[in-house]
Amino acid sequence: MRAMVLHEIGQPLVLLERQDPLPGAGEILVRVEACAVCRTDLHVVDGDLSSPKLPLVPGHEIVGRVEAVGEGVSQERIGRRVGIPWLGHTCGHCSYCTNGQENLCDEPLFTGYTRDGGFATHVVADREYALELPEDGDPVSLAPLLCAGLIGWRSLKKAGDGRRIGLYGFGAAAHIIAQICRWQGREVFAFSKPGDMQAQDFARSLGVSWAGASGDKPPELLDAAILFAPVGDLVPEALKVVRKGGRVVCGGIHMSDIPSMPYSLLWGERSICSVANLTRKDAEEFFPIALAAGVRTHTVPYPLTEVNAALEDLRSGRLSGAAVLVP
Repeated sequence: MRAMVLHEIGQPLVLLERQDPLPGAGEILVRVEACAVCRTDLHVVDGDLSSPKLPLVPGHEIVGRVEAVGEGVSQERIGRRVGIPWLGHTCGHCSYCTNGQENLCDEPLFTGYTRDGGFATHVVADREYALELPEDGDPVSLAPLLCAGLIGWRSLKKAGDGRRIGLYGFGAAAHIIAQICRWQGREVFAFSKPGDMQAQDFARSLGVSWAGASGDKPPELLDAAILFAPVGDLVPEALKVVRKGGRVVCGGIHMSDIPSMPYSLLWGERSICSVANLTRKDAEEFFPIALAAGVRTHTVPYPLTEVNAALEDLRSGRLSGAAVLVP
């Protein structure tokens, strides 16, 4: 197999040839068809997330087909298409797992962070955390749904049922959730970095009601705002444009420090919450909705060996939609 490997935080990934891994008990070996590049991968590579497994193969938005199975896994799974998301394993016995909150497990494993991921031709996964995907779907189009879609969906659920939804940071997750919101009959207000007309035009092309820069005042107060940009300064900005009783949802795994702000921004029963990881139930809910809504992911394919270029394009904000590696 070929894999792009991170040996040291802050350094480029290096192409290595390895023996194909063997699936252990309860595991499957997957031949990767496509793997999207997520901002979380940037946080891992840049050192924003502590204690990754090193050396590490990043990547956690994986679409592929099962090539081999380990002990205890039915041979019938061979040849099937699966998706492998960020949540790669949970303990099953902590208070969170037994209370339907496996995303908060005390002893989890995360794909592309604490176990090898999909920036490779092959990957091993826990069969219980490999999601069944449509056989006839385009793997490049499906890949961003495995994190941008799932975390976006969990964030939207946290935002509640309000009609007017603000999305800060109009990238992979926002462009998927904007389509879901439009299908649900909601109004979407898109916020980008000041001067990023490419992102605002992209948002308008998807039918949002309004697009502007963070710090701009939308024409109406919002029922909720979802922050996909990992910028703590956006929290008070979002609170300024959310109605009383509204909510600001921080959808990322990492964010710069939230600045000091006057209590008056929070008063009026406004609230702030974060989103952590995902659950398999989220996937069971989301994929049928994405299909019914006719979600179309906007992707930019890269060869596997060009992953460092894809990461830099994401880091610099040059992408509209999602970067996807094709081995």
